[in-house]
Amino acid sequence: MTGIVDYGCGNLFSLKSAFARLGVTTVVSGDARELGRCDRIVLPGVGAFGDAAQKLKASGLDKAIVRMSKHIPLLGVCLGMQLLFEKSCEYGEHAGLGLLGGSVAPLSDHVSSGYKIPQMGWNALDVKRDNRLLNGVKSGDSVYFVHSYHAVDCADSVIATTDYCGDVTAAVELGNVFGTQFHPEKSGDVGLAVLKAFTEL
Repeated sequence: MTGIVDYGCGNLFSLKSAFARLGVTTVVSGDARELGRCDRIVLPGVGAFGDAAQKLKASGLDKAIVRMSKHIPLLGVCLGMQLLFEKSCEYGEHAGLGLLGGSVAPLSDHVSSGYKIPQMGWNALDVKRDNRLLNGVKSGDSVYFVHSYHAVDCADSVIATTDYCGDVTAAVELGNVFGTQFHPEKSGDVGLAVLKAFTEL
């Protein structure tokens, strides 16, 4: 069973639908006990980092997710991936889950004038090293991004980047912790391949 964390900040329906296309049974829940019975969990995210982090903390799901990640695979998607890091400076400084070293910074500090913020649309991946999450995905495959912030100082966990005025972190993996800055549920067959690989861990 794959659990999708419901904490009021996620695009739950499209993720659930993508897993259904793979024939994967999911449960959408904000109950830590129910999520703890799953074989793997997905942390989605849409919106501002600080608000999402506060909602996780208020519900107690922050500690539960950290605890579960020691025993079962955890996949963060978009903002959900950003929450895996130590902190973000989106509208002030906010603590993340601290499961990965690094922080989240404005994409506007990275790009030159002429590049649109947010980065929105299809961009090619550059797979940096062997990994489990992108099994079946190759450099040059395109996925769908929508984001204004990106993970930095996280070389230990980066498995893929995308070129947006230079390398931007696109996917991460360290132990049981995985993340995609792109939306696999909106990335066609390539995205489905990523979700399939996650469910087979």
